Amino acid sequence: MKFSDFVATDTIRSDVQADSKEGVIREMAQSLVDAGKIAACDLEGIVKAIMKREDLGSTGIGRGVAVPHTKHPSVSRLVGTVAVSKGGIDFQSLDGEPVQLFFLLVSPPDRPGDHLRALENISRQLRDDSFCRLLKSAKEPIDIQHLLEEADSHGVAS
Repeated sequence: MKFSDFVATDTIRSDVQADSKEGVIREMAQSLVDAGKIAACDLEGIVKAIMKREDLGSTGIGRGVAVPHTKHPSVSRLVGTVAVSKGGIDFQSLDGEPVQLFFLLVSPPDRPGDHLRALENISRQLRDDSFCRLLKSAKEPIDIQHLLEEADSHGVAS
């Protein structure tokens, strides 16, 4: 699975304004609403579902990266977005460090394979330190999109 399979260009945020875990999740979910990827009436339910998942254990995986995700019946296919926080946000990450790079996923409950393949792709790509560094320093959403496209075509994604 490639980033282009689930990340919509018009949802990418290169400089989130939020300064809290719920705030960044809400801002990212709102970008999916704004792009027509999820319905406005489902925003609160999706944010609550992601926060419930966070209560089980932070999706802040370390090295300044978090992958908040959930399964939700309101979506018919996997959707996702990417966001960068220039200052970093306390996400209760495994390593205790602030998070700057966020990948948010929402998938239908009946498509667990897609969900897992997307998570695998993200984690595989994020092992590349230069990829992470370039994403964190991206100035505009289009810069992030180009990095994702580069990872899709030259990275280890399958």
